[in-house]
Amino acid sequence: MRAGQGAARAPVLQFTNCRILRGGALLREDLWVRGGRILDPEKLFFEERLVADEQRDCGGRILAPGFIDVQINGGFGVDFSQATEDVGSGVALVARRILSHGVTSFCPTLVTSPPEVYHKVLPQIPVTSGGPHGAGVLGLHLEGPFISREKRGAHPEAHLRSFEANAFHDVLATYGPLDNVRIVTLAPELGRSHEVIRELTARGICVSLGHSVADLRAAEAAVQSGATFITHLFNAMLPFHHRDPGIVGLLTSDQLPPGRGIFYGMIADGTHTNPAALRIAHRAHPQGLVLVTDAIPALGLGNGRHTLGQQEVEVDGLTAYVAGTTTLSGSIAPMDVCVRHFLQATGCSVESALEAASLHPAQLLGLEKCKGTLDFGADAGLRAFWMAAPPICKASSGGRTFAQGAWKPQDSFVTFHRSICSHQQMHPGSLGLVSRDLRGRGRKP
Repeated sequence: MRAGQGAARAPVLQFTNCRILRGGALLREDLWVRGGRILDPEKLFFEERLVADEQRDCGGRILAPGFIDVQINGGFGVDFSQATEDVGSGVALVARRILSHGVTSFCPTLVTSPPEVYHKVLPQIPVTSGGPHGAGVLGLHLEGPFISREKRGAHPEAHLRSFEANAFHDVLATYGPLDNVRIVTLAPELGRSHEVIRELTARGICVSLGHSVADLRAAEAAVQSGATFITHLFNAMLPFHHRDPGIVGLLTSDQLPPGRGIFYGMIADGTHTNPAALRIAHRAHPQGLVLVTDAIPALGLGNGRHTLGQQEVEVDGLTAYVAGTTTLSGSIAPMDVCVRHFLQATGCSVESALEAASLHPAQLLGLEKCKGTLDFGADAGLRAFWMAAPPICKASSGGRTFAQGAWKPQDSFVTFHRSICSHQQMHPGSLGLVSRDLRGRGRKP
């Protein structure tokens, strides 16, 4: 028996013949995992005197962190902004289905709603760990109702709110307890918004600027008060102007607090943002770019009428509109399609595209020590993406293999989930097994 081996010890898995995305580079190294954590092989060898219990040949593919979606309104018929009697089952369904698109952690997002919806829904969506049952919930993203009427987009005007004399009290009265909240999107030009930003950030809640007519000075002041994110850059904000670039100007502003960068969400679905705009943003501030889906309940359902909170939306092909209007109302593209389109549109490296959907959102939320990274000690799981149809690389722990699937030629790229968990648990900051050629043939989003 090897040193330390026993019935209680979780098995050590060694992934060989792979390239690991670590530190912004692809390294030809093996990856070692035990009990849902990435191991330092030197400590394993020299301190514990152990070797691998199982080996998996990855066929030269890339190992990368699982995706993190910080803005997703629902999907597969589930609307997070609907106050149903069993909100949790809907969240669980979405969590399970988005695994097949590479997402291992997410922030369920609520659009502008009446207070009674927030009071009923928020307590029913707690933070959860991910696993073979589905992606982990990192906390809620509340987009509205404290946003601009002029730039409300698909948010219902009747439920928009402004801050009154006791601004933060208004927030609590609207949302109820904030225990499960991770991100709040608001318009920084609203009166008393800076008081609210300071109160939210003091509670560990990320404040995002969006659905706004703020000029650059107001946006800079909001960042100085604690805001760190921009909701779907270019969409629902003043367009860039050379005399006052508005919120977009934060990407290159020299008035941000020392040592504090700005992160910004991008919807790379082929509809919301022109490829030239994607390239401009990425080249101006690549370290802050966070890919988001902004997916709506119609994700995965096809053409027809669907809901988005208090609104009815109509899906036509690859585009969703508020019913009876030409107003875009979120996306129907899953995260893997967004990563693929972003890679093709910007011409960036595979490493940059993958980090925009994994490391950067983890950094935004302060989770980069355990998610969005393959560093030693980080959470671990296994994702598999193929651009063609080679034999499936099976990976299991304790004799279990999860979510086998078949590649479909029409898919842009397909995900196969493999758990490398032990004791019925997998941590949500998962790995990704990604094709060597993400630029290969596939359906164009």
